[in-house]
Amino acid sequence: MAYASLDDLLAEGVRGRRILVRSDLNVPLEGDVPWLRVTDDGRVRASLPVLRKLSEAGAAVIVMAHLGRPKGAPEEKYSLKPAVDTLRDLADFPVSLAHDTVGDGARAAAAALTDGEVLVLENVRFDPRETSKDDDERGALARELADLVGPDGAYVDDAFGAVPRRHASVYDIAALLPSYQGDLVEAELVVLEKLTRDPQRPFVVVLGGSKVSDKLAVIENLIGTADRILVGGGMVFTFLAAQGHRVGASLLEEDQVETVRGYLERGSRDGTRFVLPTDIVVAEKFSADAASSVIAADAMETGAHGARGIGLDIGPATGADFAANIAEARTVFWNGPMGVFEFEAFAGGTRAVAQALVDAQADGALTVVGGGDSAAAVRGLGFPDDRFGHISTGGGASLEYLEGKELPGLTALARDEQ
Repeated sequence: MAYASLDDLLAEGVRGRRILVRSDLNVPLEGDVPWLRVTDDGRVRASLPVLRKLSEAGAAVIVMAHLGRPKGAPEEKYSLKPAVDTLRDLADFPVSLAHDTVGDGARAAAAALTDGEVLVLENVRFDPRETSKDDDERGALARELADLVGPDGAYVDDAFGAVPRRHASVYDIAALLPSYQGDLVEAELVVLEKLTRDPQRPFVVVLGGSKVSDKLAVIENLIGTADRILVGGGMVFTFLAAQGHRVGASLLEEDQVETVRGYLERGSRDGTRFVLPTDIVVAEKFSADAASSVIAADAMETGAHGARGIGLDIGPATGADFAANIAEARTVFWNGPMGVFEFEAFAGGTRAVAQALVDAQADGALTVVGGGDSAAAVRGLGFPDDRFGHISTGGGASLEYLEGKELPGLTALARDEQ
């Protein structure tokens, strides 16, 4: 697909124009209302460059974004205020927050906006039309959003994490305004194309997270493409069960065991080797201070804690084995932590994988962290962003791209280019 770029828009000139930007400010928060605070500002920082370029070029910028999953009505715990406060602290241009999305407050704030200023509309998902299945309802919201920038306005999609959604602020708006691909979306696609179109080999994929069912389609698509798939996290127990091992009280999706068994057989046939843990950190309960021990992956019901044990991390031998596999790679994609990294006692596997990616990047490999919990983990464990080749802002979007799915937000941008 061909897309008009932000540079194309800037070349046309934006001074004196209102530009509508879809950004990704869906940041993790902690605390209670009204003292919520952002715990990972990665997405806010990633949104800054496009907003800065437009501001410096003299545009009046109106930002659409969502946070969380409100039920189509305002909820204070899902207000964009904490994200906008963070954006304001980081920005070197004026930033304000409208009190609503397309109501009187937003219209008045948009009308008063001057060149170089940035206005963030309140959570676009506070309006039920944003996520409606009804085309007419979404279209009506999109028209109200387009009205905020007027006949000389334009739309820039810079929210890669939202491109899988057929939502008003992502899909329908692109049919109403001249539409452009933001730098962040462009950068994400450049990296993902490197992963899917003749990646440098060996190509190693590291998959973790809680459920194998969340990654079935991407595993399906990677068999025959990736040279090795390293499996950790909660999803590994379904793989171990597929090999005939018992997994105690660990997370197990019994309905996926046969599917996983088929993947293991296909991998052997099609040249993709699955690498599974040889040892597991098992605890007596799901708790930060639970007593734990390291046991062989094939002895989970005979070692410490017996059948009661819950696997909460890959073991140190597996961490070293995964690191050795990553060290041999020229391209690495990682999505999903290796264990319950939020608990220090069970963060070792995730830390080992993160360090292995840092070392591989320093050795000239392309290393890609596939957003979501993986991005939160590397930052939470103290790894700087610039030690990796790329940290995606959209974990789900990255996976859907690797699955080969159509992404409506990208299709919408390409409509006028076909």
